Amino acid sequence: MGASKTSEYTKKEIELAKYAKAISHPARIAILNFLIKKQSCICGDIVDELPIAQSTVSQHLKELKASGLIKGNIEGVSVCYCIDEKEWKKASQLLGFLLEKFTVTNSKCC
Repeated sequence: MGASKTSEYTKKEIELAKYAKAISHPARIAILNFLIKKQSCICGDIVDELPIAQSTVSQHLKELKASGLIKGNIEGVSVCYCIDEKEWKKASQLLGFLLEKFTVTNSKCC
């Protein structure tokens, strides 16, 4: 999204869109679920867990890291990834804020 276009949206909308983009692929959801379950892991563990190539896992990890949802530390030849708790809480609040705005009614919409 170009800089001129983002000026039309609130900071919250831009941040939420960043998180939504990061979780918009099922492989990224699977990676996040794996990291939540393991609390921390090495990239090779993720590759063993998912039915996709190592290079594809790396691309998904790059997207998740760019969004801030995960963080990684280099340990020798491996990178250890985990959920970034501060960013996760922020994403959770923003997503919850959006989802809680709508209340189910008996309207006859569409």
